[in-house]
Amino acid sequence: MQFGIIFPTRIDDWQLIKDAEDLDYDRAWVPDSQMIWSDCYATLALAAHNTSHIHIGSGVSIPGTRIAPVTAHSIASINQIAPGRVFLGIGTGHTAMRVMGMKPMRIKPFREYLRVVSTLLRGEEVEYTLDGTTRTIQFLHQDLRFINLEDSIPIYIAANGPRALHITGEFGAGLTTLLYEDTSVLTSHLQLIKEGAAKAGRSLPDPFHVSAVTSAVILRPGETLASERVIDACGTWVTTALHFVYEVYQLTRKEDVIPPAFQDTWEEYCAYVSKMETPADKRYLQIHDGHSTYLVPAERRFVTPKAIQGTSLVGTPDEIIERIREAEKAGLRELTILPPTETDREMITEFAQRVMRRY
Repeated sequence: MQFGIIFPTRIDDWQLIKDAEDLDYDRAWVPDSQMIWSDCYATLALAAHNTSHIHIGSGVSIPGTRIAPVTAHSIASINQIAPGRVFLGIGTGHTAMRVMGMKPMRIKPFREYLRVVSTLLRGEEVEYTLDGTTRTIQFLHQDLRFINLEDSIPIYIAANGPRALHITGEFGAGLTTLLYEDTSVLTSHLQLIKEGAAKAGRSLPDPFHVSAVTSAVILRPGETLASERVIDACGTWVTTALHFVYEVYQLTRKEDVIPPAFQDTWEEYCAYVSKMETPADKRYLQIHDGHSTYLVPAERRFVTPKAIQGTSLVGTPDEIIERIREAEKAGLRELTILPPTETDREMITEFAQRVMRRY
């Protein structure tokens, strides 16, 4: 099992990645969300220059805010600084687009985007269409080391729905998803990925990298899921998941998108959103306030024991290790931890010392 970290992208705190490297974390994911954090590629460049062996990459890049040649160019530039230890995480763009009141990229254009990016990263020519004009493009001066295409850059695709999982099988070297309490969800995801690969006439890389993001808290004596410290530590992740589910529900109006973790408080949360001070046509600005960064005080009541249990990894070291082993049996290869901003170093240190070193 590999272990990674993901954290709100703050350009003057790239040192957290170095700290993670020193603690023997395998991978650091740097999110790309232009309206709420620092630029991910600038942060990755600093981390690349100041680390030596931890794998680094976008977690995840957003196709709706950067054209495909720019994304390929940006990650290949980082690969020039940290050759052979760079990956491209990419998804349709949940937060980065919704925080602007816009929808994530649809599956058909996302597939085309992946086709262009993956071909460019192999150093090959590709047909690319922009504003209705199609041209053949290719990176020039590849031998002059402005960018690095010699060391391959694996593409890890963020996916949960069936069509996105099929595309992951077609183009991905790996999957990044959420840590589900029910490990059969991951098994189902992998089956859909295999179907997508078979349909494309492709064999999946062996090993196929599967990572899952969660928050993690090691309980202290006497603590429970209702303890204040646990709520503080898990709150940003729980509410991030809640915001995501709410946006999906608004789009689909299907009750089955509401996971058991949020069913008990769903009506209360919807009522809370409906009464937000921000006008309805700009409410997305308030819905995503604090996203993966801090717990909005008014949303603390939604961080229930059931919500924590369903979204986060909480327990004694032995209990956490057991849950990781169960996920590993289902196909998980990397557990990616989102630490609370206020205590990020303390948390990743404790997790490394009490869980990773025993695994």
